[in-house]
Amino acid sequence: MALSTAAKASDFSEPWKKTDRALVVDAYEYNSIDWAKLATDKRIVGFINKASDGLPPPYFCFGGDIEVRLCKALWKRHAVTRELFQTRRVVAKALGLKWGAYHLARPGNPVEQANNFLDFADPAPDDLLALDIEGIDPTQFMSLEDAEVFVRQVHRRIGRFPVLYTNGKTAQYIADNSYKYGLLSRLPLWYARYRPDIDMHFPLGNWQRYALWQFAAQANCGRARCPYRVAGTPNDIDVNVAPVDAATLREQWPFGGLIDVPADYLASVPVPLSREAALAGKSTIIYADVAAPPTLEEIAAVLGSGWSRFRDGFRMPVMNAVPRGTDFGIVQYVAWNRAERHSPGQPDAAFEAVDPINTASTGTDRDRR
Repeated sequence: MALSTAAKASDFSEPWKKTDRALVVDAYEYNSIDWAKLATDKRIVGFINKASDGLPPPYFCFGGDIEVRLCKALWKRHAVTRELFQTRRVVAKALGLKWGAYHLARPGNPVEQANNFLDFADPAPDDLLALDIEGIDPTQFMSLEDAEVFVRQVHRRIGRFPVLYTNGKTAQYIADNSYKYGLLSRLPLWYARYRPDIDMHFPLGNWQRYALWQFAAQANCGRARCPYRVAGTPNDIDVNVAPVDAATLREQWPFGGLIDVPADYLASVPVPLSREAALAGKSTIIYADVAAPPTLEEIAAVLGSGWSRFRDGFRMPVMNAVPRGTDFGIVQYVAWNRAERHSPGQPDAAFEAVDPINTASTGTDRDRR
């Protein structure tokens, strides 16, 4: 699978308006689907469904009556969700659609999350797999370090890699730190940004093109307007566009490789188990990364990043480089600038309404909870 060719300028500006561009729908359990109507849209090539969410619920239920009832309810929901997932896969493939599954990454054991994902999705060789990372806050989502462990575990078990689904800000952060995240920065990118143009935001320094661009979701769709409507789906269903036509997308699916990555990044060795742990029964083998010698490009990236921070400390702030909200004035800017020195990304919450980065699935799920 090769995605090294740079995308055309038209691929970054409303490519869904070009009738030869393939489209993909992604959904989760709360999205109702009328498959007969959906099949009438011949531009829809694939269907990606949410599979697992973090770790599975605990099998044994403890505590008081309320805790036990809640625990059992979570297991019931888990079972129903998995049954729906399998049913949708059968229907989608019967209609000639490519199938995919994604895992919503949460804080917690990344190896067990990868195992949970693969056990839940039970992927066929031609099923796309995706790791959904919604942000870089490790208290809310899987840390990027753990995400690298997750990716390695998926590769160990099935011999191929997942696609990376994330928003523009997280993608840029990974691109800026590609020397640190050697695997994440080389996964095919499923890019989420709900704007008509992304040429000024897409991290071209690392990815030359996207595998998929999620351009329509709850953030920019409703009854009144939406960039694209898919028959038989809710008004706010997630819709994605590929920078290629239907035939090419089918050939590239399921994007199981890496983008120009040295083999050294995959090197790892198993950590020895104690005799007691081995005799006790089933144990999870943990792998330790083997650090590859840094390349000249990686050393330059580290030095350049340090020099930029040192140089910027002596510069006057550039006002037009600061995101502008409806109520963001000089007082707010001074407060933000002071906080920025201690905690990058501090003003995110202030502008979430202006440029939302959460997907429809996580937003709706949070509202229901």
